[in-house]
Amino acid sequence: MAPSLDRQGYWGRPTSTLDWCEENYVVSYYIAEFWNTVSNLIMILPPICGAIQTFRDGLEFCYILSFLGLAAVGVGSWCFHMTLLYEMQLLDELPMIYSTCVFVYCLYECFKQRKSISWFPVALLLLFSITVTVVSILYHFVMYGALVACLVIRSVFIVTWVYPWLRPLCYTSLGVFLLGFLLWNIDNIFCDSLRASRKTLPPGVGVATQFHAWWHIFTGLGSYLHILLSLQIRTTYLKYRPKVKVYYTAFRVLTAREKN
Repeated sequence: MAPSLDRQGYWGRPTSTLDWCEENYVVSYYIAEFWNTVSNLIMILPPICGAIQTFRDGLEFCYILSFLGLAAVGVGSWCFHMTLLYEMQLLDELPMIYSTCVFVYCLYECFKQRKSISWFPVALLLLFSITVTVVSILYHFVMYGALVACLVIRSVFIVTWVYPWLRPLCYTSLGVFLLGFLLWNIDNIFCDSLRASRKTLPPGVGVATQFHAWWHIFTGLGSYLHILLSLQIRTTYLKYRPKVKVYYTAFRVLTAREKN
């Protein structure tokens, strides 16, 4: 959606090329899209916890970078939806590309020996990232979609032919992400109807129709589960004994250091 003519707040007139369906500066004078902003917490706090635990477990740096990359996406998205400024829009969009490139590297290099680095995919992803940075203004969603497609194809291949017992985690991650994508499209296509309905619904019910915020929640959760899937594949290949424990505040991966 193009920037709307909603009321202005602390950050002034929106300069971003996109302005989502949530009405601007309704909840707070200091936050343009309140619910689209605070929903990014699920992409910030759990990944930070995951990065800390991954570091404590002595796992490879690329997986720490995966968690931190997801957190960077959440921070960038927070800044974008809070301000609706073009500079913050880039802070939202570019980390999506960079972090997904890290996801692709981890998943496509998961069957390498420990401490073995293949520089060709690193160079390829760096070249791709630089190219996308240059053309992201026009082709951001196309490039991001291409990277996600690579992740889906690789993940389905591994859980179908290599580790079929990981199918539940893989399909849960994919299903949650696709649910978020569905809500993202509903928010875009039926925006006028959603805005009209919020004027007649009680405030608590109207918040539930902020589908772009739900997109953040489901894609953040789906991405986090994907990192856990990638970690599970890698630690299984290295003959570790991985265990996943669920906490109320975040998902946490614990990996035993002993080998079979």
